[in-house]
Amino acid sequence: MASQGVGSEQEPLLGDHTSGSREWDIIETEEHYKSRWRSIRILYLTMFLSSIGFSIVIMSIWPYLQKIDQTADASFLGWVIASFSIGQMVASPLFGLWSNHRPRKEPLIVSIFISVAANCLYSYVHVPASHNKYYMLAARGLVGFGAGNVAVVRSYIAGATSLQERTSSMANTSTCQALGFILGPARTDEVQVSQGNIDHVAVVATNVLFFVILFIFALFETILTPLTMDMYAWTQEQAVLYNGIILAALGVEAVVIFMGVKLLSKKVGERALLLGGLIVVWVGFFILLPWGSQFPKIQWEDLHNNSIPNTTFGEIVVGFWKSAKEDHNDGPVGCPIEQAWCLYTPVIHLAQLLTAGVLIGIGYPACNVMSYTLYSKILGPKPQGVYMGWLTASGSGARILGPVFISHVYTYLGPRWAFSLVCGMVVLAISLLGAVYKRLIPFSVRCERSQGD
Repeated sequence: MASQGVGSEQEPLLGDHTSGSREWDIIETEEHYKSRWRSIRILYLTMFLSSIGFSIVIMSIWPYLQKIDQTADASFLGWVIASFSIGQMVASPLFGLWSNHRPRKEPLIVSIFISVAANCLYSYVHVPASHNKYYMLAARGLVGFGAGNVAVVRSYIAGATSLQERTSSMANTSTCQALGFILGPARTDEVQVSQGNIDHVAVVATNVLFFVILFIFALFETILTPLTMDMYAWTQEQAVLYNGIILAALGVEAVVIFMGVKLLSKKVGERALLLGGLIVVWVGFFILLPWGSQFPKIQWEDLHNNSIPNTTFGEIVVGFWKSAKEDHNDGPVGCPIEQAWCLYTPVIHLAQLLTAGVLIGIGYPACNVMSYTLYSKILGPKPQGVYMGWLTASGSGARILGPVFISHVYTYLGPRWAFSLVCGMVVLAISLLGAVYKRLIPFSVRCERSQGD
């Protein structure tokens, strides 16, 4: 069975070997092992640098847009910000499909060139005499399109990082498990003859769960600055500093969790960890619900200059932007009186916020990595490019809708309604996981059961 080849998911991304060659018709050699892990580390570095670039640019979009085109309003800013995720959502399945039929180097190189060209365009959008805001919109959309290569990276790493486990397990596996271990995309038809098509219910359910997971964390990041300014009467400068520290601490916590869940999953399984992570996230948001009789400080000043909060996505983003970036230490602080809920909603104590942050910082990374791991195992040896593209598109959609949802609900109804709805959403996700729990199994296990029947 091993002599039939390993397939493109085991091919070193940077090596000269091709799927189906004689050199790949044997179990992985030391040279192949080193080449594979060199490829993986390069991809990790590429994604790390891409994330840094995104973080740097996102903070400058609004002032840059105002500078290059005075006709750009808050509504247009919403489109500029959303264009990145829209571009990534469109590109991810396309790059994934490309990687299924061609060497993965091709879509990766092309996507990187698109990203470089798009960032160059972004740097020079001030040059044209008119319509500059549309050039910026196109530039950000193209940057997001280039970022669609995440689907290719995920599909490669999913296959490459598990190769050692696959080859080491060959001696003790049945024929069906061996198919799941060693057959690459070129041999998928043989697997399907003995097992049928993959479980699409499990695939769709995992996509939905991944959407919910990224959705709730995106809204947590979005709401943190306005929430702390309203609850604790922090100035803009204080909110930026303290929330930056909180998010940095959560980042360190996430790194620890990412390293720990791999070991823990071998003992309790990915499904149990995913369920546990969702429960921890639910507890975190439940703790955020306002209780007690203490109310936040009300911001009374400049009431005559304020009106009902803006309703467009762009205008809400501008409001959050100003809350986080402007330095008005002498200005009014507290919960704005035009937010009617400030008069009757109890304050969320800082201890509540920190405790909830710790719990969400535990649950989110556990859910993230477990949903991705389960997804890869469910797909098995089938080419995963397109499917990983849909998974990435689900995450992009969550990052678009999450801020919009929490902005509107928080502005009009307050934190009690906002976090109650999030708790309800997590309960629905837990219910969905429970409904499909028995179907979220690796390809090799499903194949074994099919043969047993």
